[in-house]
Amino acid sequence: MIPLPRAWLLTSALLVGCVSGQIAAVVAKLMVDSAIRPDLVVALVVGLPSLIGLALVLSSGRRWVTTLGAFVLAMAPGWLSVLLLIQVVSGD
Repeated sequence: MIPLPRAWLLTSALLVGCVSGQIAAVVAKLMVDSAIRPDLVVALVVGLPSLIGLALVLSSGRRWVTTLGAFVLAMAPGWLSVLLLIQVVSGD
């Protein structure tokens, strides 16, 4: 059984994770100047945090590990949303 933390703690971790993903996307965009294939970027941005977060949630034995897994899992949509927004606005 997955130990679930309090509802307010879990939602806070999801919200902060999404914002952290958005900040990480902006920082990554400012630091990386080379052209990278978009399909590879999407695979890394969505796949890596999703796999790590899901592994943390499924293997958690404590509530704080579940919260950490939810935080990492929530980074993927935030990161992807900023990258898609940058792509749309730049017209590439």
